Amino acid sequence: MIRDIIEDFASRFAPGSMLIYAGDTGDKWGYFDAALLAGLGVEVDSHGKMPDVVLLYTEKNWLLLVESVTSHGPVDGKRHAELARLFAGSSAGLVYVTAFPNRAVMSRTLSEIAWETEVWMADAPSHLIHFNGERFLGPYHAP
Repeated sequence: MIRDIIEDFASRFAPGSMLIYAGDTGDKWGYFDAALLAGLGVEVDSHGKMPDVVLLYTEKNWLLLVESVTSHGPVDGKRHAELARLFAGSSAGLVYVTAFPNRAVMSRTLSEIAWETEVWMADAPSHLIHFNGERFLGPYHAP
């Protein structure tokens, strides 16, 4: 799923984006450009619960925080709050995405997905599902 996120999701929905972080439960710190993230105002220690993939979409100044449901589960309300705290200092807008291999897997956790997040499926890579809110694929700013 990590490869699908980086190669398929990013190329379609954040073209030209820069990979900041890619890891999973097997290799938590697989790739991490800590200096680039720090330049955006975010410092993460080794105990930080990073999402599976972090992309900087420079054209829009967005940080895409992507969770692969196969490793940690969806971006639910609890995970959304954890990521919001972890990336609170970011000068880039935060976009929360849950990646699924297909709809069948999504259906198992559909009721848990947080509002104002995006859902992407590897078997339908050109589509996104937006969970309500006033915008589609973009950051929400706290009041």
